[in-house]
Amino acid sequence: MADETRKEEQQQKNIMPEEEIFRQRKDKLMRLRQEEGYDPFQQDHWDVKHTLSYVKENYDSLKEEEWSEDLIQTAGRVMIVRRHGKTAFVTFEDELEKLQLCFQFDVLGEKDYTFFKKWVDAGDFLGITGIPFRTQRGELTLAVKSFCLLSKALRPMPEKWHGLKDMEVRYRQRYADMIANPEVRDTFRKRTKIMQTFRKVLDDHGTLEVQTPILSTIAGGANARPFITHHNTLDIDMYLRIATELHLKRLVVGMLGRVYEIGQQFRNEGMDMKHNPEFTTLEVYWPYANYKDMMDLAEEIIV
Repeated sequence: MADETRKEEQQQKNIMPEEEIFRQRKDKLMRLRQEEGYDPFQQDHWDVKHTLSYVKENYDSLKEEEWSEDLIQTAGRVMIVRRHGKTAFVTFEDELEKLQLCFQFDVLGEKDYTFFKKWVDAGDFLGITGIPFRTQRGELTLAVKSFCLLSKALRPMPEKWHGLKDMEVRYRQRYADMIANPEVRDTFRKRTKIMQTFRKVLDDHGTLEVQTPILSTIAGGANARPFITHHNTLDIDMYLRIATELHLKRLVVGMLGRVYEIGQQFRNEGMDMKHNPEFTTLEVYWPYANYKDMMDLAEEIIV
């Protein structure tokens, strides 16, 4: 136990402060502009012809040390760089998948390989063209024929081995959480698909999706403490809505028929793991329907 503690303390000592990394990378960006005349933030387009999912689906059948003849053009983010003399291996990710890249001096030539070795860091975005092959160890890989540095990361990546574990940081910096924990990205995608399912079911029943005001002169539709703001032009206090109910009912009164809204609510009250001051609700109103119809609809949406 004492050895493990000393090892962890030593690892902490070896970790460079984030602000120092930020300073060094800003300096590196300035030198890149001066020495190479290259500004990665001026690269505003790259034609992504293939995704990493496409590569895995179509070239998974390659055997060890077998090469494809196809040229792949894709883009993504450098997650880990492992340099070995005149060869470097990169863990490369796009929105959905992860793949190994191989940068070789003999393939890229001295100029491009030196550029990669000197200027590319973990966190950078690259556009690449390459040929799929499977290594002797059985890993599907893209042999890079050419690349373009699309954007430079100035902040360090989240800790690469153990992921981002600090819950405070994870919830306050969701972008960092999504980089370090890919399953969080999956949660966002699942949420989108759930919303699409809600909309499809309701649309199939002839229910009209609407958007109602978020700012209101009264905080109605529920019993909750509202957030208050001030409208400078009208010189009146206004409230962020605590419910969508009142406006939706007015639309029913206005003969709009079946309506629903998937919208944000704001309640200036306590918060914990299951309660947030800003949250999303689905509210549906059907003229001529009773609670049994709503039960059937809820079952259809959820099941």
